[in-house]
Amino acid sequence: MSIEWTDTDPATGEKRYVCAEKFARQWRFKVRFKRRTNWERIEVATRDMWETLLDALERRYRRREGVSEEDLADVKRVLKEMNHRDTETQSGQES
Repeated sequence: MSIEWTDTDPATGEKRYVCAEKFARQWRFKVRFKRRTNWERIEVATRDMWETLLDALERRYRRREGVSEEDLADVKRVLKEMNHRDTETQSGQES
């Protein structure tokens, strides 16, 4: 499964193309800055990328476009873990 969208690169402010692919039960993200260039893999996806992916999956799920409940659960789990890590980091800084 592959889902593509455009967003803005947080480092440069430049428009970029983002692709999220699920292969062997793992989501992988890649980006490119021009249409006909090679994709570059991203090792650590941002929260914004995960949230955009979840939104796209939820829309496809409602239309029955090959998205399973497992797909939704996997992405929600990743976001929940990110929230948990952020909460731990914030509580550690307040001490």
